[in-house]
Amino acid sequence: MKKLFSCIAIILATLSFAQNLKNFSVPKGYKKVKEIKGDLDKDGKNETVLVFDTDKPASAEEKDYKRVFYILKNDQGNLKIWKENSTLLYSSRMGFYPDGNILDIQIKNNCLIVEQHFSSNSRHTLTNKHTFRFQNGDFYLIGSYDNFADNCEFDFTNEINFSTGKVIVDREYSSCDDETKVPESFNKEFNYKLKTLIKMDDFKMGEHRFKIPGLKEDFVF
Repeated sequence: MKKLFSCIAIILATLSFAQNLKNFSVPKGYKKVKEIKGDLDKDGKNETVLVFDTDKPASAEEKDYKRVFYILKNDQGNLKIWKENSTLLYSSRMGFYPDGNILDIQIKNNCLIVEQHFSSNSRHTLTNKHTFRFQNGDFYLIGSYDNFADNCEFDFTNEINFSTGKVIVDREYSSCDDETKVPESFNKEFNYKLKTLIKMDDFKMGEHRFKIPGLKEDFVF
């Protein structure tokens, strides 16, 4: 009997939650970039993630627009807004070679993974990947990966799993010629625990940091 009441309570709570969400419709002037589906809250039902180029200019460059993504619940055939974010994604024409930009969004192991790649100039590329998991009623950052690479001189990676606290700092150096003295490459692993995980709405790339033991630089994410 207790199990029956528990199931009824869960169903009623789910229905109440869905009713409180706003209906979704594509804003006028927005252009869809990505659409994926997957289960983010382990309820056995797929959510829908939609990415749009907005109609809001991001810079003076032509056709460079701010981007936004929505996480949508399906309530009896109606899409409802569960989460909206406009701070995590780069603009549509970010970087030196915009046509080569990559935006890859996946739902894997009930987590939302957002990967972005662009060239900052003719030699440098930046790649970052952020993983969010729904827990305790919200989406939290549980993984961060950043790579900054030159086409022949260096390849730097900062990676952290916020669930386990494992941090990887990797620095690989090379040379474009045989005469330049190349610094020694190294790989450093250690543990770091955040006191509180960062919510998706509170996360802005590059605004969070902590000291790397034994180095003069910070781990920035």
